[in-house]
Amino acid sequence: MSAATGSNPAVRRLADWPAERLRDLAEEYGTPLYVFDIERTRENYRRMAEAFPETEIYYAAKANTARPVLRALADEGAGVECASAGELARVLDAGVPGERVHYTAVNPPARDLDVAVRLADEYPGVTITAGAADTLDRLAERGYDGRICLRVNPGVGAGHHEKVSTGGDAKFGVPAERAADLLEDAAESFEAVGIHAHAGSGISGEDLSAHRELVGRMGELAREVEGRGIDIEFVDVGGGFGVPYAPKEDPLDLEAVAEATREALGDVDAALAVEPGRYLVADAGVLLTEVNTVKEVPGGAVVGVGAGMTTLARPAIYDAHHEIRNLAPDAAERPEREVTVAGPVCESGDSLGEHRLPDPERGDLLAVGNAGAYGYEMASQYNSRPRPASVVLDGDDARVARRRETIADVTAVEPEENV
Repeated sequence: MSAATGSNPAVRRLADWPAERLRDLAEEYGTPLYVFDIERTRENYRRMAEAFPETEIYYAAKANTARPVLRALADEGAGVECASAGELARVLDAGVPGERVHYTAVNPPARDLDVAVRLADEYPGVTITAGAADTLDRLAERGYDGRICLRVNPGVGAGHHEKVSTGGDAKFGVPAERAADLLEDAAESFEAVGIHAHAGSGISGEDLSAHRELVGRMGELAREVEGRGIDIEFVDVGGGFGVPYAPKEDPLDLEAVAEATREALGDVDAALAVEPGRYLVADAGVLLTEVNTVKEVPGGAVVGVGAGMTTLARPAIYDAHHEIRNLAPDAAERPEREVTVAGPVCESGDSLGEHRLPDPERGDLLAVGNAGAYGYEMASQYNSRPRPASVVLDGDDARVARRRETIADVTAVEPEENV
């Protein structure tokens, strides 16, 4: 289903999705519906691998954990980075080899560490990343003596929103000035294999100076660590590579980012590692939703749709922009107007934003772009709303990746005496 068959454009715009195919999918599977194109994410990975040769690429699974996505990227050669014990379990269960899996948790609960240690024993080669001395102690208490990567706080962050700028937030990683000593101590009890840092999420061209600064500091740390005789395998500088959510935004110059990354890292014996997430999956997905209400209000109209903040949380949490397209067959013939697209949740923040669309009517199908990353993953059952279905496309084939939940699914976790 990829646009520009035979090519690998740096970005796929919402207009590139075939409207008729999307209407057919909505008719067959209902709405709200996430649609994900596996071939597009393969293309994105190949572009990343070409820009970053001789680099270990670990897909940040939190962007989209659908099993077909994990398997497709693993088949392309990607490793996977997991942010929780749940992600770690489902990635290994999807068949990704342990030696290509990193577990990078923040303040992991006890039960998560228990799971991680057990899975690392069952799947040799799993690397556990620790962001605090306490985490190392807790792993040792559980008898773990395997592969360890140390997460470092380099004191520099970037990203599309302050809530996802991690590199300068004390929550993430050990202070850079303590990292070499801590890793040297850890090497006595564990197999110390790497150092890790992450600037933030959704990094664009204007944030690249912060990314270069982070990579440069990690290069300095790697040389210090290597100078102490610690033979680390990799320097992981995270991901956060941004994608253009608005039509006028240019795609990330990946070649320039890769060149700047290599230059900033400098001469180290360890391999470079990166962790792209949204860059691989964002433009491979759309969200389909149907108009159920058109309300004329002073100065415009409110267009009510079935998808809201429980379906796509990013606009409510980050004020994020997602382009919207009216897929009605006669949309091109209608006059455009400014409207507010609002969901069904009883909150003022439950809005997909203000958009200029061909005049929407009840029953129209709308497509929301760049929904492949942090779309379904952040969906919730708030207001006791079942989560939507997700369909994966692979060429002409379509299959359900996640079935549509029912109200019975929402209440299934409650003991019978409470139901």
